[in-house]
Amino acid sequence: MTLKFYTNPMSRAQIVRWALHEAGADYDQVLLEYDTTMKADDYLKVNPMGKVPAIDHDGKVVTECAAICAYLAEAFPDAGLAPTPSEQADYFRWLFFTAGPVEQAITNRSLDFAVTADQERMAGYGNYDQVVDVLDAKFQADQYVCGKRFTMADVYIGAQIVWGTQFGTLPDRSSFLAYARRVTDRSAYLAAKAIDDGLIAEASQ
Repeated sequence: MTLKFYTNPMSRAQIVRWALHEAGADYDQVLLEYDTTMKADDYLKVNPMGKVPAIDHDGKVVTECAAICAYLAEAFPDAGLAPTPSEQADYFRWLFFTAGPVEQAITNRSLDFAVTADQERMAGYGNYDQVVDVLDAKFQADQYVCGKRFTMADVYIGAQIVWGTQFGTLPDRSSFLAYARRVTDRSAYLAAKAIDDGLIAEASQ
């Protein structure tokens, strides 16, 4: 089995590298640059959007961070990161809540686009404050997405909360900060982050 990981260290691909390390997957790294190789014909055959991350696992391409995380949990079952039957409701609910409403609310706010009260139903996520409050309540109640056990959903959601609190796109709620500490203490996170930090340092020299 072969697994190619298409990445740029200064991108959301950091999420997927973390997921790969959590899954214990062997992978070949393909580094791409934003304005050149990421837009070249060879890569556009992999991902016509011309963005990273993407993986090619034995000829099957998966794009989009949440989808890749969920795929890896199933493709590498020995890691124990896929949900059990009793965990599936929380796993999928919060994975897609973060990939949808949370991502949309943060992006719109970062672009200085404020949803009016009349637009909230059309926007789907309501408004930024509501999304934050719902996410905050989740992690006030639970240590991880599926309760007390770390799953692959915590890679995707954890990365969003870690980045959000670091860069100010999410507020410093106590639940977010505590959750971020839990997930960033993991050995797989630290190993993956060290690789990307090293690549970023090399590129800046």
